[in-house]
Amino acid sequence: MSFFSAYAIRRTAAGLLLSAASILPLTAQIQPVPASADTLRKYENPAGIPTVVKQPWYKGKLVKATIVPALLIGYGASTINGNGFYSSYDARRDIQKQFSGFHTKADDFLIIAPYLELGAVALAGVKSRNDRINTLLVIGKSELIFGALTYALKNTTKVLRPDGSTRNSFPSGHTAQAFLAASIVHTEFRDQSQWYGVGAYTIATSVAALRMLNDRHWQSDVVAGAGIGILSAHLGYLTHRNRWGRKPYLKGVSASPMAWPGGATGLTVTWRAQ
Repeated sequence: MSFFSAYAIRRTAAGLLLSAASILPLTAQIQPVPASADTLRKYENPAGIPTVVKQPWYKGKLVKATIVPALLIGYGASTINGNGFYSSYDARRDIQKQFSGFHTKADDFLIIAPYLELGAVALAGVKSRNDRINTLLVIGKSELIFGALTYALKNTTKVLRPDGSTRNSFPSGHTAQAFLAASIVHTEFRDQSQWYGVGAYTIATSVAALRMLNDRHWQSDVVAGAGIGILSAHLGYLTHRNRWGRKPYLKGVSASPMAWPGGATGLTVTWRAQ
């Protein structure tokens, strides 16, 4: 190899090294560019509150409160007189065959037995779902709903009683009243024990059975009456503010004495929105 060839090779290698050295700092300085922030949704949820997932309609409170009563009322209505697979006429025929001549007034007193249970359990110190005042308000509201529904249906349907006495058989008011009270007991004490509700519903079912045994009501009357009683109690709770944890209207109200120039005095009432 000649002297000039070796010299050329050394110059080429030196040039390559210098080129590599000049490129490395530039490579080290290149950093990945961060993605730009999405500002389109910047103020969509500034407080970071978890998004409430809307439940399907069939999981709503109203559906849960009305599904069982609707089934009972619907079945009762479908068996009026001789209608349905096992009609009211069929049920009365079988009852009269087994309990001919049966009569008692126990059903007239048992309709209030669930309320007596409610009072006894409360006096025993068992914690109810609502305080006593709000429980009484729910009962009053439920009784009004029950009275309106029962009166309207009795005077609209005009079904003749099994004993032929009057045309206001459908639905059974005794049964509706007993199941309304039983639903109140169940709702108030189910968090403590389910047995309170079991006892109350057993009493209500006994009232329904006795109304049929006394030949005062048809099968359709007592089944629909049970649905109306439960429905009335559920609507009473659904429409009650305190029951669903809302703040009372008068919370935040305060009063203080006030004196004005000239010796006049008075009372200042302030209300702070909650």
